[in-house]
Amino acid sequence: FRSPLLTGLANAWIVNEPLAKADAIVVLGGGLEIRPFEAARLYHEGLAPKILLMDVKPSPTTKLGIMPPEKDLTRQVLLKKEVPDSDCITIGDGVANTYDESRAVRTWLEKTGAKKVIIPTDLFHTRRVRWLFRKQLKGTGGTVTVRAVAPEQYQATNWWRHEEGLIAFQNEVVKDIYYHLKY
Repeated sequence: FRSPLLTGLANAWIVNEPLAKADAIVVLGGGLEIRPFEAARLYHEGLAPKILLMDVKPSPTTKLGIMPPEKDLTRQVLLKKEVPDSDCITIGDGVANTYDESRAVRTWLEKTGAKKVIIPTDLFHTRRVRWLFRKQLKGTGGTVTVRAVAPEQYQATNWWRHEEGLIAFQNEVVKDIYYHLKY
């Protein structure tokens, strides 16, 4: 009984919209093992001519010079996946969360006149991303399409059997409530 119930819960939470050509694919911060890989795949499918990557706020290890900035790691993944450097555009200025990222995308859309973006992100992150980006892009004529990407560790059909899936789901439920209250 639990398996169909929890799979149904995940499927009700996850947003996975039909894809169509866009002006850019957005790689949000975090999710380095998932997001840039899916962005490169979508790019090679011809869904957008550009990939936007975030200038994420430096971590303490980046500030010490131990780790490279996240934007550099994301760019390296995209380059290894044969996305031309000229099609990778860094936006934002030390973004710290999804809200900052939504503002950076809005600014880019307004500056360039672009209208459509695709955002590939983790399964349970999709609902909050769609809500927040639609809210931020309201009045710009810009639209967002959210693409759900399952991590290697779990799927919508077994997320509760994996610690990563449990943590991801509970974190996103809490963050969704927080974002609705704050923004």
